Amino acid sequence: MLAHAEYEPAKPLLIIVGNYGSGKTEVAVNLALGLARRGHSVSIADLDVVNPYFRCREATAEMEEQGIHVIVPRGQLYAADLPVLLPGVRGAIVSGMGVSILDVGGDEAGARIVGSLASLINTVPHAVLQVVNERRPFTDTVAGCTKIMREIEASTKLRVTGLICNTHLMDETDAATVRSGYAFGVAVAKRTGLRVELVAADRTIVEQIEPALLDHTAVLPIDRRMLPPWYLRSQRTDKAARVLLGDRLSGQHR
Repeated sequence: MLAHAEYEPAKPLLIIVGNYGSGKTEVAVNLALGLARRGHSVSIADLDVVNPYFRCREATAEMEEQGIHVIVPRGQLYAADLPVLLPGVRGAIVSGMGVSILDVGGDEAGARIVGSLASLINTVPHAVLQVVNERRPFTDTVAGCTKIMREIEASTKLRVTGLICNTHLMDETDAATVRSGYAFGVAVAKRTGLRVELVAADRTIVEQIEPALLDHTAVLPIDRRMLPPWYLRSQRTDKAARVLLGDRLSGQHR
């Protein structure tokens, strides 16, 4: 793999936000796993009550195998689409131990949960990172991304502090798609006065892109994990995909 910079969080609390379909949860899970493998103590809280399939709780087993503290509903509440605020979330926010990641829901309801915690969050150093995907409705223009950002800020009562570029076209993504998404993210950053903190892209595609073409921005290699129950690509035969699908199906019966 080319020598891309790795993301090192400057704040102990990372709040990952983004509109529905941006790939926010995939980014949050891969970020948690990447940091854990590099020796960070990591906790991640699933605050996504929007989508019953693409939630970080679907990767609980794999993350726990890497020593990540996963804060998710257990038992009968595992598959619930309810605004459940677990006691462990508050603890993760103020712990000051390692890195805590909050995976926030992709609509106003999900963001409001974080809004209820805003006064607590503002007592600790934190970053609010918006995942930007140029190839999704409502965020395919700079104006659209900015509008979504302001809506997220209004609901969470927090200011977005940086951007994560995650432009992709699922299996049709290529290096040109990722480079275009990065350029788009830079344009959004200029409009909003923020900066692109991270570029997320499929691991095999990252290997094709020279770091200079992304201005040596930190890169997060993505191993796709958020697979819906009805869709498991035939070419994905690795252990992670099989384990995740099994966890998902069994989780529906807990």
